[in-house]
Amino acid sequence: MNIQWYPGHMTKTRRAMESDLRLVDAVCELVDARIPFSSRNPDIDKIIKNKPRLLVMNRIDQADPEATALWIEHFEGLSMRVMETDSNSGKGTSSFGTQIRSLLSEKLERRRQLGQEGRPIRVMVVGVPNVGKSAFINRVTGRKAAKAEDRPGVTRGKQWASVDRGLELMDTPGILWPRFEDPEVGLKLAWTGAIRDRADDIEELACELLAFLSRNYPQGVLQRFSVSLKDGEENWELLQRAAINRGFLSRGGEADISRASAVILDEFRAGKLGRISLELPLTKAESNG
Repeated sequence: MNIQWYPGHMTKTRRAMESDLRLVDAVCELVDARIPFSSRNPDIDKIIKNKPRLLVMNRIDQADPEATALWIEHFEGLSMRVMETDSNSGKGTSSFGTQIRSLLSEKLERRRQLGQEGRPIRVMVVGVPNVGKSAFINRVTGRKAAKAEDRPGVTRGKQWASVDRGLELMDTPGILWPRFEDPEVGLKLAWTGAIRDRADDIEELACELLAFLSRNYPQGVLQRFSVSLKDGEENWELLQRAAINRGFLSRGGEADISRASAVILDEFRAGKLGRISLELPLTKAESNG
């Protein structure tokens, strides 16, 4: 599938981020722990340049913990400061203030020496759509400071929220990049809900996702749909069997592929198929070609 989705407001968002960067001391970049590479907008590096950054791997409750450990090791190997969170339960979010102050320790010491200790720390929160930025901010602040929904495109303008008297967060709209050079990246973003579902894509998305899960995380698929991938079986045949096994049938008794597809995507996004990671970091040998 060649998935592209770049609404016009994202160009405006990028320009606003570039302008607002001067207002903040650091950037908090949220990524989806299930797709830590694919959910990192490459334009973010160009926008924030050398601004101090904290990378937050969100949704760790839905990701494979062994894969998450590999990703943390990978990012720390790139000298990045990383923290893990689950914004739904609040796990990991309580350490955010400490992490940011540690990240900015040298700058805060300079402020102290200049008698500017009362000046608040300001942090811009960025990430792709539906990565959980607003829910993360609400957990960190302890109240509903930002509008949060489990679909992309909810936050449309910058919003400020106070964590405490000395720390303020700027919530920004989710931003993608104009074109996915690797179609696999677009596919993974669509599977996790970072790209708004289109009716004409859902069946193909579910077909590819079910096949991926059957190869890599078969237990969840077996438990929920009573199917496993057979040798030589086409992906659409697997989807058809899954629909029949769950009782998703049309009036004529045929498999209701549309309904089954919607359920597969919904259950994956809700974590009902298990803790799943869709990608792993490259080894040194792979990255060297």
